[in-house]
Formats: sequence, C-alpha cells, structure tokens
Amino acid sequence: MIDNYEFGKITIDGTNYENDVRIFPDEVKDWWRKEGHNLCMEDMEEVLEAEPGLIIIGKGHDGVMQVPDDVVKEIESKGIKIIVKNTTDAVEEYNKSDKETTVACLHLTC
Repeated sequence: MIDNYEFGKITIDGTNYENDVRIFPDEVKDWWRKEGHNLCMEDMEEVLEAEPGLIIIGKGHDGVMQVPDDVVKEIESKGIKIIVKNTTDAVEEYNKSDKETTVACLHLTC
C-alpha cells in the first residue's frame, strides 16, 4: 500500500523512498531508466519477467516522463494491461489494484 506521495518522496508500507521505484508484489526496487525521461522496453525487462497482470506507470508529478505508444502496444501485446498516468493518479490506481498481480513503476519528480 502506498501511504503517501508528494513530489520526490513516496512512503510504501511505512518505508520512505526518495528515488523512482518499482513496486513488485514482494519487494520495492529502485527504478533507473536508460533514457531518463523517455521510457523504453529495455527499462521494463525485469518488470515483464515478473509476469504481472497489470503494470501501472507513473509519469512523474507533472507528467514529464514520456511513455511512447509503441512501448504501450508491446506490453499490451503480451496480454498485460497497462495504465499510464501522472504519478499522483497512478498512486491512486495502485492502491485500488490487486497487489498480487500488479507492478507499479513510478517516477517521483517532474
């Protein structure tokens, strides 16, 4: 459960993070992208290995991170639902989701 999110900071199950994160069903990991503010499939390899039913992408507080249509289409072609929103809205989606089948990838700034 995400307890709180504000620009540059997130609290997940009582633990504070100040780096972009990926929330897997059993752990939270830092999230570094190859091209910073442009998501590419290479950035999603470990997420896809987890075989989630849903991936929630948080594009940042102001939505600066770009999520190209071809990345969305490739993820959907694998039978995975994907939701892409500004991080504030992505946090709300995650908190409503089934945590056992969802992975959230959240950019915390911009």
